[in-house]
Amino acid sequence: MSVGRLLVIGGGLAGAEAAWQAAKRGVKVDLCEMRPGQQTAAHKTDLLAELVCSNSLKSDDRTTSSGLLKAEMRLLDSLILRCADECKVAAGTALAVDRERFAGLVTDVLMGQAGVRILREEVGELPDEGLTIIATGPLTSEGLAQSICLATGKKNLFFYDALSPIVAADSIDRGVAFEGLRHEEGEGLYLNCPMNEGEYNRFWEELVKAEQVELRPFEKAAYFEGCLPVEEVARRGRDSLAFGPLRPVGLVDPGTGRQPHAVVQLRPENREGTMFNLVGFQTGLKWPEQERVFRMIPGLERAEFLRYGMIHRNTYINSPAVLDQYCRLKGRENLLFAGQITGVEGYVESCGSGLLAGMNAARILDGKEPLVPPDTTLLGALQRHVTSSNPATFQPMNAMFGLLPDLEGTFRSKEERRRAHGERSLKAMAGFLGQL
Repeated sequence: MSVGRLLVIGGGLAGAEAAWQAAKRGVKVDLCEMRPGQQTAAHKTDLLAELVCSNSLKSDDRTTSSGLLKAEMRLLDSLILRCADECKVAAGTALAVDRERFAGLVTDVLMGQAGVRILREEVGELPDEGLTIIATGPLTSEGLAQSICLATGKKNLFFYDALSPIVAADSIDRGVAFEGLRHEEGEGLYLNCPMNEGEYNRFWEELVKAEQVELRPFEKAAYFEGCLPVEEVARRGRDSLAFGPLRPVGLVDPGTGRQPHAVVQLRPENREGTMFNLVGFQTGLKWPEQERVFRMIPGLERAEFLRYGMIHRNTYINSPAVLDQYCRLKGRENLLFAGQITGVEGYVESCGSGLLAGMNAARILDGKEPLVPPDTTLLGALQRHVTSSNPATFQPMNAMFGLLPDLEGTFRSKEERRRAHGERSLKAMAGFLGQL
């Protein structure tokens, strides 16, 4: 059995999962949660694993990425999913929970778990010694954030997400979108969606009047000049996009032989080229509005949105620059990071990150090498994305099928392909269980 004491900072979803995974493997755990002594602008209770924005953990259908990720985590005996299943409320195929009952159950389980000690205090700086998991989430306290800044370098800590939408590569019309780079850019594959003046004007008119998500009070400072929402740029004038992120300089449409009036560029989001990011399209539009307006872009009329754009308060680190493959801080391997602070997006993804951190903390204290599931699993693929993406373009990410390696063969439908992904992923996760 494992020996030694583990410190887990943060009692949210990731921290609660990490503490339980370590404790059930025999590790003595100190779980530090600053609430209720130090509240956040979003939390309302002193319960562990309090759900802030929604009571839904998304779909349980295994043909969805969220459903498959949960199936993988159930194989690994996730505490959060065990409690969610016990507290679920009717929501169709989604796993929605009674929030208060759910958080209360997680709190009760951890309070009764042998070896777990819950400390209601704020940790203001990273410990120099002892194995520690930092799972403080998007609302990391100012003192600890400053300590993380010192440890990682200020340029590697971000306080707001400004995310552009991601679309599936096979949903882009390659008869319209063409490959090419602006003359001042370096190597790399970009797809370009050209607009003539009429198409650009119609797009601009719909963009500036589209409905936006209302920001919560603690997110009001999210807009800053270096990363404005695309709709905010558009409101500065009809030509602001054509001379900004949609500038066509250096690009020639092979279909016309001329420079377009404007160009929306798509950048590969992963090495396999199965996902593309809409460059410069960070946005606060409501999700249905994003589909309606962005499908006006030539070549994206039938785009499948794998992730919608958003802007919200979220403290996270540039994980590929500062973490190793096990989410340990390079140069200070006693510090593991878990949850949204690593750059995973979503409740279940945060739990999965905490699960791996807790499991690996126990292995480290037991003198064993840490492990990551195969990249054919969503849990493994997400961790690899977080730790091995290009640091210059790194953005937080949900679990999605586009992270998984391609499958061999042909499929009659998207659903059939996703079922095949699920079968391969769960088989790989069962094999991974044999290594634990």
